[in-house]
Amino acid sequence: MTEHAVVERSPWHGAADATELDHWRAVARAAAEHLGADAWERDRANAQPFAELEHLRGTGLVNLLVPAEHGGAGAHWQTAFEVVRILARTDGSIAQLLAYHYINQATIVFYAEPADQGPWWRRSAEGQWVWGDSVNPVDPTLELTPDGDGYRLNGLKRFSTGSSVGDVIIINATVRGGDQDGAVLAFVVEREREGLELLDDWDFLGQRLSASGSVRYHDVRVDPADVLGEIGEEEAFSTLVTPGIQLAFGNFYLGVAQGALARGRELVLARPRSWFLSAAPTYAEDHLVQRTVGELVARTAAVEALADVLNAEFDAVLGLGGEVTAEQRAALEVKVAGLKVVSTEVGVDVANRIYEVTGSSSARSGVGLDLFWRNVRTHSLHDPVDYKKLEVGAHFLLGQVQPISLYT
Repeated sequence: MTEHAVVERSPWHGAADATELDHWRAVARAAAEHLGADAWERDRANAQPFAELEHLRGTGLVNLLVPAEHGGAGAHWQTAFEVVRILARTDGSIAQLLAYHYINQATIVFYAEPADQGPWWRRSAEGQWVWGDSVNPVDPTLELTPDGDGYRLNGLKRFSTGSSVGDVIIINATVRGGDQDGAVLAFVVEREREGLELLDDWDFLGQRLSASGSVRYHDVRVDPADVLGEIGEEEAFSTLVTPGIQLAFGNFYLGVAQGALARGRELVLARPRSWFLSAAPTYAEDHLVQRTVGELVARTAAVEALADVLNAEFDAVLGLGGEVTAEQRAALEVKVAGLKVVSTEVGVDVANRIYEVTGSSSARSGVGLDLFWRNVRTHSLHDPVDYKKLEVGAHFLLGQVQPISLYT
């Protein structure tokens, strides 16, 4: 039987069952506990997270979404999104790296022809590749120049998450010249490819270990075998990469909020006595503290409920494969945009306001509560949440759908 005969447009079908979810939740919790033991210290050291990714390889999480027939766990996206959420409770940087890895690795399905996907999956699974990216769409400085049967890549790309630690990098670039002039190709190169310069210039408030620095390309050779395919908008299925990205963000922000609440609870319970004007014996028994915590917990739980529904819906839409319509894609994207709005606002608010109940001592260097706010505040600037509100509002009022992009 040929490869073409057995590969469907989508390798993901059905829904995650309780056994799958319970197993990988336990794996993720153990990994989160391991990462959480020194997350603040590692963040402050600001070293490239090679060791952290090696730990994830050992857990099997790197190959979570790889189809079982190609050597992976064959799990569902609902499971992957929950894994990202759980890791974000203790280490937002590594949660981001894994989330981007899942999306980048999945471009095998979104961009490659079905007959070509098997070898890509098997190579990735066997090598336990971590996939970085160099695709920032608002920084379109990369150009592919035809050179013999391949191309030469030149330019600079900022915000290339995972590029400095991943085994391979997924890159998008425009062809300049030749028969494919103007086409945007997605292709994959190894991190050590000649002419690829990792600038290691990521110096930001948060997400310090997300390996999101810039990459400069100096006449990098790109062979036909490196190309996954051309990026277009004709097929709705291939554009589902964007709802996937935004869903990963929503689960990431939710996980940060949950982590901030968990750490905040520890700090509140450890506080002796109470405020001198309070009639309660301890801070945890103070009604004003309980009111603030109750509000934050309730809002976070509401975001979790929405995320759970959309995580499962993403699997359902992917399962339609090439039968996905533009209308189904648009409906999903608008719902995910709504999650982006509420998860951003709740994530930032929880990570900020938790200080109101943990007190001045929680701002001490080394307590680590600042890590949650710095991480969610930094990453939530990825794309303006106000435009997500407009996206939802325009659809609700006028039925308008935003143009397809890596943001919408």
